[in-house]
Amino acid sequence: MVQDPYRVDVSLEPLDEYLVIQPTADETETRAGLILPASAAQAAACRTGIVTAIGTDVTGIEPGDKVLYPRDAGFEVRLGGIEVKVVKRSDLIARIHD
Repeated sequence: MVQDPYRVDVSLEPLDEYLVIQPTADETETRAGLILPASAAQAAACRTGIVTAIGTDVTGIEPGDKVLYPRDAGFEVRLGGIEVKVVKRSDLIARIHD
C-alpha cells in the first residue's frame, strides 16, 4: 500500500495544563440574519473554538467542548495546513453550550 507523500497526518498531544483548540470561523450571523465578515469580528477581544486535545493536568474541559478564550492567548500552530491554538487551561474564559 503506497501512501500519498503529500498527505500529513499529525496529532498534537499537549502536556500538563495545556490544551489544543481548533478556532471556529470568525464570520458570524446576527439574530436578524446579517452576516458579519471575519474582518469585523477581529475587533472582538475573544474567540471561540473546539477543544481537540487536553493535557494530563486539565480538569473541567473535555475534547469536543466549545470554549471562549482571549484572542491573544496561547500559541498559534499550523499542522498539516490546519491552524490550531495551544493555550493554558487557566486562559479559558467559559464553556459554550449551543
